[in-house]
Amino acid sequence: MPRPISGAVLLAASALVAGWAQAAEVRVAAAANFAVPLERIGAAFAAVTGHTLKVSAGATGKFHSQIVAGAPFEVLLAADAGTPERLIAEGHAVPGTRFTYAIGRLVLWSAQPGRVDDQGAVLRSGRFEHLAIANPKTAPYGAAAIEVLQALGLDGALAPKLVTGESIAQAFQFVATGNAELGFVALSQVIAGASPGGSRWVVPQDLHAPIRQDAVLLRAGAGNPAATAFLVYLKSPAAQQVIRSFGYGGSP
Repeated sequence: MPRPISGAVLLAASALVAGWAQAAEVRVAAAANFAVPLERIGAAFAAVTGHTLKVSAGATGKFHSQIVAGAPFEVLLAADAGTPERLIAEGHAVPGTRFTYAIGRLVLWSAQPGRVDDQGAVLRSGRFEHLAIANPKTAPYGAAAIEVLQALGLDGALAPKLVTGESIAQAFQFVATGNAELGFVALSQVIAGASPGGSRWVVPQDLHAPIRQDAVLLRAGAGNPAATAFLVYLKSPAAQQVIRSFGYGGSP
């Protein structure tokens, strides 16, 4: 006897079918660390549904301010869980649509071979002039970096060496261009674009709070079936395979 189809499966199928009815564009605000994986996911989504994504990548905290001010984004892919939750509470996002699409990993990275050891001991050595991080006030990966330094008891000693980027993308650029010898960036960025000769330390997850990255449907996207279809697709095995290939933990 065939197994009954669950309500969740029917809902997902309905969203995709509705999305297929007419090709549309989805305006997505995405955390900077997720920009490259999203390119691949967006291309596959377009091939399956005909819909396209119009992506703006940046710092999650700045997106919050822009959305509250009326920016017409339809989907938010945040670098944290708190921002989508706040947007729902403030009436700017649709209740019941928030979910975790990825678990981020923080890495200490240098474009120089041998600069970063596999235990992160270089941080205690002090043999560097600049350590790049994302702005901890607006970028969750920057906040995680500060947590790591605090856990290691190095936040005071290394404070004069910090170079702060507006987003994790800018922090990555500081290191990639040599303006900072090393920096805390997203593992996904290193996998996507680092020099093969670089060096890195994947930060143990017990040194900072989990970087749970949540997605949510924004009020501006509530009337766009393509936006709902994209969120359904983001949970699919195909999308989750791409997410894991960039070093993230997938959705729970």
